[in-house]
Amino acid sequence: MVDIKKSDADWRKEADLSEEEFQICRQKGTERAFSGRYWDEKTQGTYRCRCCGEALFDSETKYDSGSGWPSFYQPLSQEGIAEHRDTTHAMVRTEVTCARCGSHLGHVFPDGPKPTGLRYCINSASLTLEER
Repeated sequence: MVDIKKSDADWRKEADLSEEEFQICRQKGTERAFSGRYWDEKTQGTYRCRCCGEALFDSETKYDSGSGWPSFYQPLSQEGIAEHRDTTHAMVRTEVTCARCGSHLGHVFPDGPKPTGLRYCINSASLTLEER
């Protein structure tokens, strides 16, 4: 259940979202592959929700999937994310959102590395990196 609920105007203002960040985070958009700031990031730290600051992923679980988006094989906790069936674009996928604020993060696929076999394919625009 989403804890933080705001109007679109409040999200734009209070989270200081760019047009692209708003379109991705609040309207379920996506960034072009290999265009986001974190797809090739190697810095150690915690990836947080761009909208509410919730800790979502750790750099220790980030890997190069070759997809052009930041990819992780597991979230920091299952409580931090929510998963939803997504049937848009004539596909069946699993959407991943921030459990705290409902921000669209990306999708999870069953083609990741061990130990989970999952690939959380996340938009850079949905994240901020807190460096260690």
